[in-house]
Amino acid sequence: MFEKFRQRSYELENIDKGTYTPAEYEGCIVELQRVNEWLGDAKALRGSLLKEIERQGLRSFSILDVGAGSGELLRVAAQWARETDRTPSLIGLELNERSAQAILAESKAFPEVSSVQGSGLKLPFPDAAVDYVISSLTLHHFDDSGAVNILREMGRVARRGVFVIDLHRNPAAYFFYTTLGHLFLHNRLIREDGALSILKSFTPAELERLGQQAGLKNATVEKHFPSRLVLSARKSDAFDRV
Repeated sequence: MFEKFRQRSYELENIDKGTYTPAEYEGCIVELQRVNEWLGDAKALRGSLLKEIERQGLRSFSILDVGAGSGELLRVAAQWARETDRTPSLIGLELNERSAQAILAESKAFPEVSSVQGSGLKLPFPDAAVDYVISSLTLHHFDDSGAVNILREMGRVARRGVFVIDLHRNPAAYFFYTTLGHLFLHNRLIREDGALSILKSFTPAELERLGQQAGLKNATVEKHFPSRLVLSARKSDAFDRV
C-alpha cells in the first residue's frame, strides 16, 4: 500500500481532462469550499502570508492568486484586511473566462477583489507587478516541469514574496480522505479527484526542490495541520533574476 506514496502520480484528474458535467462542476465548487475550510487552506493562509503582512507592518498590499478558483482565499484576505484596517488590492487569475467571472460573482461584497483570465505558465503581468503572488491547490495539477515554470513566473511577478499552499502526500491524509471524508462528500469530482490530488501532491523535500529549480532562493516549506504544505520565499533575497 505504501509504495504508491513514494513518488508523485501524474495521472490526470477529471477536472484536468474535462470529464464532468456543468452540474458536477458547480457542485464541485460548492463542496470544495467546504473541504478547504475543514482542511485548512484559509488557516494556512492566515498562518503564512497574512502573518507575514502583519509582521511587515504593511497598511496596504496587493496579492495575485494564481488558479484562484472562486476567489475564496482572496475573500479571506479581504475580510482580514477590513478587520485590521488595511487596504488591499486582490486579483484572482483563472485560465477560463467562466471561472474568472465566477470570482467576481462570488466576491460582490468585496470590490477590492478583481479577476483576470490568463495562464499561470505565462502570467499577464510585468516584473514585480504585485506585492505577493500566491497559489493554493494548483501546483499539483502540473508535472514537475510545469510546476517549476509556474513558480518561476510567480517569482518574476512578485515584488515581496511568493506563498504556495498545496497538499502533503502521505498515507494518513489519503486514508482519512478516502474513508471518513467520503461520508460527507457527495460530488463525484470531489470524491475521485480529491483522492487522486493527494497522490499527485508533494512531500516537503519535493516541494522545496521544485522551488529551488525555479530559482527561489532561501525558500522554506512548512507543514500546516492537517495535510497542507506552504512553500514561501521572500523577495528581499529570495530570487535569482533570470
